[in-house]
Amino acid sequence: MEHGSLSDPSQSTFSLIDEDHTYANAIRFTLNQDPRTKFCGYSIPHPSDNRVNIRVQTTGAAAKDVFKDASQDLMVVCQHVRSTFDKAVVDFRMSKSVNGMDIDSKN
Repeated sequence: MEHGSLSDPSQSTFSLIDEDHTYANAIRFTLNQDPRTKFCGYSIPHPSDNRVNIRVQTTGAAAKDVFKDASQDLMVVCQHVRSTFDKAVVDFRMSKSVNGMDIDSKN
């Protein structure tokens, strides 16, 4: 849910349900890398409340668009990390099987 101003689209607060510090800190970091972002911060209103509020203020671009772009950038970064990790696991398993080691055994 977006809580913004009709008169100034460059400032908005996005309220996300079922999110925590993991996503909020990652998107905050990504937003702060964007030169269009003037300010970005987040808060969790209460520990028992499964919600995070992310405040975005931009240099003039619509906050909604900057937030959407940052979310897409974060998704690309996560996909890269996942594919790099998966490749490293495959490479490790291949190198151990070449050396005659069985890394998947329980012993």
